[in-house]
Amino acid sequence: MPFPDETALTNVTIALYQSNWAVEGRDFAHQLRRLVPDAAAIEHIGSTSIPGMRAKDCLDMMVVVDDISSTSAGSALEAAGFRRRPEPWNVEEPAEGRLWPKMVFAPRVGARAVNIHVRPVDAPTTRRALLFRDFLSADTFHRDTWARFKTAAAAVTTELSSYGAIKDPAWLLLMEVAEQWAATTNWNPSYLSD
Repeated sequence: MPFPDETALTNVTIALYQSNWAVEGRDFAHQLRRLVPDAAAIEHIGSTSIPGMRAKDCLDMMVVVDDISSTSAGSALEAAGFRRRPEPWNVEEPAEGRLWPKMVFAPRVGARAVNIHVRPVDAPTTRRALLFRDFLSADTFHRDTWARFKTAAAAVTTELSSYGAIKDPAWLLLMEVAEQWAATTNWNPSYLSD
């Protein structure tokens, strides 16, 4: 959930695509690389990373680490002023029959809206975040359909957790289509291609 100063995240508002999101994501990735130089990968993820996608005006960044239990990413981000989100769903996430560790950080007080997800390289959720981005970047029909769905969900409720509850089942269905696309195209996460 948002910290009290994160007023931009209090109510869900879906914005038209903004070309500056790609630039901001790239700049933020460079900043994170300086903070966590040993990361396996640093990626701009989520809807703001997808050209043409409507989204909440909040960047999602992902720091991929070899071992989340021994990484210095958390302490480096906290030392730089980012705040660790304490909610259970920001500490672990379910996938493939088990819970996978993660950390999520909020922006510095007063800074641009961002969520920094720290995930282990071997977690299915790491792969899925990149698959979501790459699939919807490649498939404009599904991108536009997802954007319409998100906009409709935000019209039903602007409360963040209720909006997420509406979106989650549809996201699972979308990811089944994305997995078919991945199999057909031999897609692999970008950090495996570097």
